[in-house]
Amino acid sequence: MASAGQMYPREGAGLGESLSSSGSSDNLNSFAVNRVLMEFLAYFGRAMVVLYPVYLTGYLGLSVSWVLLCMVMVTWWKKNRQWKDARIGTAIDFVDNETYVVNKELEGALQMASWVHFSDVEKVDWVNKVLEQAWPFFGMYMEKLLKENIQPSVRLSSPALKMFTFTKVHFGHVPPRITGMKAYTHEVDHREVILDMNISYEGDVDIDAEVQAPITAGVKGLKLGGMMRVILEPLIGQAPLVGGVTFFFIRRPTLEINWTGMTNLLDSPAFSSLSEGTIMDIIASLMVLPNRMCVPLIDQVKVDQMRFPLPRGVVRVHLLEARDLMAKDTYMMGIVKGKSDPYATLRVGNRHFKSKTIKENLHPRWNEVYEFVVHEAPGQELEVEVFDEDTDKDDQLGSFNLDFGEVKKEVEMDKWFPLEAVQSGEVHLKLQWFSLQTDPSLLRESSDGLACAMLSVYLDNASNLPKDRKEIGEHHKHGKHSKEARLTKRTAAPNSYVEFSIDEDIQKSKVVFSNKDPKWEEGFTFFVHSVRTQQLVVQVKEHEKKNQLGVLNLPLSRLLQASDMTFDQRVPLERSGANSQIKLKATLRVLAIEKPPPKIVLNPPEDKQLRARTNQEANASLATPNAASSAALSPNTVPAAQSVSPTRLAENQNGPDETWRSPSSTPNMRRYDSHSLLSENSMASSRFDVSEGASYPEAIRKHQGSFGEIQLTLRYAILRNKLIVLVNSCRNLFRFSESGTDSYVRLYFLPDQSWIHRKRTQVKKRTVNPVFNHKFEFDVSLEEAQTRKLDVSVKNGKMFHSRERKDIGMVLIDLSQLDLTKGITEWFELTLPGLKK
Repeated sequence: MASAGQMYPREGAGLGESLSSSGSSDNLNSFAVNRVLMEFLAYFGRAMVVLYPVYLTGYLGLSVSWVLLCMVMVTWWKKNRQWKDARIGTAIDFVDNETYVVNKELEGALQMASWVHFSDVEKVDWVNKVLEQAWPFFGMYMEKLLKENIQPSVRLSSPALKMFTFTKVHFGHVPPRITGMKAYTHEVDHREVILDMNISYEGDVDIDAEVQAPITAGVKGLKLGGMMRVILEPLIGQAPLVGGVTFFFIRRPTLEINWTGMTNLLDSPAFSSLSEGTIMDIIASLMVLPNRMCVPLIDQVKVDQMRFPLPRGVVRVHLLEARDLMAKDTYMMGIVKGKSDPYATLRVGNRHFKSKTIKENLHPRWNEVYEFVVHEAPGQELEVEVFDEDTDKDDQLGSFNLDFGEVKKEVEMDKWFPLEAVQSGEVHLKLQWFSLQTDPSLLRESSDGLACAMLSVYLDNASNLPKDRKEIGEHHKHGKHSKEARLTKRTAAPNSYVEFSIDEDIQKSKVVFSNKDPKWEEGFTFFVHSVRTQQLVVQVKEHEKKNQLGVLNLPLSRLLQASDMTFDQRVPLERSGANSQIKLKATLRVLAIEKPPPKIVLNPPEDKQLRARTNQEANASLATPNAASSAALSPNTVPAAQSVSPTRLAENQNGPDETWRSPSSTPNMRRYDSHSLLSENSMASSRFDVSEGASYPEAIRKHQGSFGEIQLTLRYAILRNKLIVLVNSCRNLFRFSESGTDSYVRLYFLPDQSWIHRKRTQVKKRTVNPVFNHKFEFDVSLEEAQTRKLDVSVKNGKMFHSRERKDIGMVLIDLSQLDLTKGITEWFELTLPGLKK
């Protein structure tokens, strides 16, 4: 893979990391040397504590049983101590965060649906009533489908399954439930409607099958959950108003199966993951992107365009490096902490890649490039997971998801993404969005092995395929079929599939059994590196013997001169029967990167003058509160960042999908200067803290950089008349210790300043990138909410016994500047009033 620019590695880990805080020996000081020596003495002391009793036992000639007994006693003491510490810690956390714990348990017990949390997701109870009424008839349809279509196909798939029979098919009395539905109308084409439905199915399915007497298999009970996208297109001016329905899962759904009969073995730990993984692959081959289920409602709709439309674009992902990963490898019973052997996995739908493994490194550099075809943006996500490679089971070092809609909007992204569900760790990615063009002049072949074009192939059907190679040989030898061949072809037909290949990239279609005129109706995509030299090789093969039944070679350069760079026709097969033909559609598209949209940047000199004037006013306001109030109300003191630009208003008018962003996205960041905390409505920012009136810690007063950022989601639920505030996460907070910071978030909905109106999250320990995902609701009308402000402060949760202030950073959000009905998810910069920078 090609390197994406010059990297700047962070060297050292473990003890070596202590030698320098920035990877350079120039910053070495006496404090660092003393710390290294103390760590070395601590390791040496622990080793002596463990090894000296062993040496003493051998020196005195005692039995090794004493050593084993001591180890058992120490292990028992440690386990007992951990159990006690866990109980005490759980009790303390419950006392500190009683409200949060109770609400969390209630949510889990009641299984609250997504429409409770997000007002743009509708409850749609009427759909569930329709499903409940129609479910018995759906069971009748599925029973007929399984016995008339699936059962013959299974019998033909293998000689060992010739007696396969469904003895019982019952889909139960519990229908699936739609826990929430979201409709997209403004963000899509005017001739289509897109629905996202959250499906939850926990049914009493009872299906039994007889493989070969007395071998039986079956399923009794099924759980399925995921988000299904339904597309109604095209909208037409005659009945039934919709030309067709397409539905699919954007991401793999979750699946749990209760097996019966001989398949009970699949419930065992050794087989369950294998069996469910295999079944998930089958489901993915049918209903997970890029595969779709299509139901045309009128004859004029082309099935190939519905089932396999052209992708939205291509995303090139540069997996560059990671930093601050957790050390999972330990030695000498955990006394000595080692490093990790990290590798990363990237998944988009069914396409999955694994990077190389970097041995013993907490700051690995991969410099690898991967390319993904994107069919739905927004919708499809890049799933990145980092693991520590071990001989038994790999340990997870964190993960994160990124919606490709953000990449499409930004065109180019080069940033660090914090890993979730871990104390520390970030991954550096560079992402590029390529649009699909039909202009051959834009073709730029790369010398580093990256794709310059994309080929989309839709395989429709074939006709008059020979039964086997013998029939082909008889035809070429005699010019016509022999008597035996003529008799055989009436009673047998080939089990065929199609193999596509461009150089070493090989993809296969499904198998169609016992059919001389098979219909596959499948789509495939290929990345092209050299249009003028590469060609698409199409081979029709037998399923069992893998023998060729026909071949077709299609040079890609032929598509450059074709209309719309598309080849769509029925062509004869070479080395096949006399009338053997195949019908396919091949579309070539050039990859072209667009220019990123212009970004509005504040004038640096004006920004510096504004911050200087802000700090002066802040210092004056601390001494004279009345002056602070008048200064805050003056129009001259309103920060420029708080005014909503016309570009921002235009973005908000594009619909909820443009503003409701995932926690990992940071486009068009809006920063609110924290000097506005000194307004008359926000004087209570720390009034009810124990450390009120105290000064900031010395480390904060000397800090010259950023105090970090906080991501908030603000949205007004009109149906429930509530203002919803989601505290998502923070990043790059001020680090109070080597292990990180114990932080929590405090909110006031101004002008409510009393103790009972104080809202706070739970404490996240030992991390500078905490993830809270805490939701607060305020009972207030929309008109009143637009006249109030939200006072947010991130605080240090470890300074309860200190007279110093606990604030890490603050921000004040003027709700009158936001469109609360559409909602917004933004990163806000944390600052502290009264500190000169």
